[in-house]
Amino acid sequence: MNTTTDQNKNRIVPIIMMIALFGMISFVTNLAAPMGQVLKEQFGVSNFLGLLGNAANFIAYAVMGIPGGMLLQRVGYKKTALIAIAVGFVGVFVQFLSGHAPEGAAFVVYLLGAFIAGFSMCLLNTVVNPMLNTLGGGGNKGNQLIQVGGSFNSVMATFTPAFVGILIGEATSARISDVFPVMYIAMGVFAVVFFVLMGIRIPEPHATKTKEPMGTLMSGAMKFRHFILGAIAIFVYVGVEVGTPGVMILWLSDTPVGKTTAGFVAGIYWLFMLAGRLIGASLGSKISSKAMLSTASFVGLLLILAAIFSPTTIEVTFPAFTSEGGLSFGLVQIPINAMFMVLVGFCTSIMWGSIFNLAVEGLGKFTPAATGIFMTLVCGGGILPAIQGGIADSVSYLASYWVIAIGLAYLLFYALIGSKNVTTGVSVTDEEVSVDTASQSAPVEE
Repeated sequence: MNTTTDQNKNRIVPIIMMIALFGMISFVTNLAAPMGQVLKEQFGVSNFLGLLGNAANFIAYAVMGIPGGMLLQRVGYKKTALIAIAVGFVGVFVQFLSGHAPEGAAFVVYLLGAFIAGFSMCLLNTVVNPMLNTLGGGGNKGNQLIQVGGSFNSVMATFTPAFVGILIGEATSARISDVFPVMYIAMGVFAVVFFVLMGIRIPEPHATKTKEPMGTLMSGAMKFRHFILGAIAIFVYVGVEVGTPGVMILWLSDTPVGKTTAGFVAGIYWLFMLAGRLIGASLGSKISSKAMLSTASFVGLLLILAAIFSPTTIEVTFPAFTSEGGLSFGLVQIPINAMFMVLVGFCTSIMWGSIFNLAVEGLGKFTPAATGIFMTLVCGGGILPAIQGGIADSVSYLASYWVIAIGLAYLLFYALIGSKNVTTGVSVTDEEVSVDTASQSAPVEE
């Protein structure tokens, strides 16, 4: 009995560190989109170029998704986590250096830092979920820890754009140096977690072992039509999730609403995602993934269409921070279009898990390889918002939301039709495979 108690006590610190990393995934990732406004103002670039930092962060997933899985198999979870933390520190530090770099080189240096930080986020996504599950002892307790970590992830997603908005709201022309406090926080957390994890023992989640090479397993997963369409759905979903609030910040910042309020309104989008995840978790055992995804996609599509077609002259009252006459909190007027965009957060909140469950259903031994492919296609979170930025430059901000509308329409199609497993004749069992549910669970969502 005492041994069990001691083991639980010994796991408190690593659990706290893993939850902190859960939050850092969201903190660093959601720094990229509001930084688009900073890049626009400091360098006088277009919306498309302003969103390149966000694109660099997410494109790193396309580069590191598969190698990250191989690294995990080779060195284990703890060492992969330490490498990811070190890379994350370097990525944020390079972004910090961009604030001191000569004006002609600062933009490129910042993009390099965002790209390096993306490597870290991809690696952390592969280790945090199964490590929390293992630290909790698996089963319901392990899942409970993952839910706690996911909640903290959403809290940090809410905090980041709001904090950036406050930091740059008072500036006539925002600069990278205005956001240094955010970078100090990120580097400080990375440093603390690195040294704490390096000095403590953590139980390793069991890796999935098979005689078949990863390439063969990936090819096997690609034989399933519903998985291929599901992988595309993940690409589209992350683009929708990031692009909806990300471009909204740029739009509202260019209106009388102002940068501080724009950041806070975007933060409420992520707060609604937290609320949606909590509701989705409570209903998950009663409603199928197909029903959840189809309903969320349909409602989200209606909200985005309402945002596109509603007159911007119609305004609603919204509680938010404002920088007019000094920083204060109160009721402000925002276009009703922004309110519809914020409400989409409820819809995107439950999509990741629903898509993952539908896409890997029936894949058996191919599931770990499928998860690696999923992590690669998270790059949609950088590509689709960049396309939105290009459309915003050439047409209008609201016109760019047709990218979101088309994406939600595809997710609705996938839920209703594309998710059906119609593949036959492919063996998904292997006597040589040692399956561990911790290593096959859905990767962490940004």
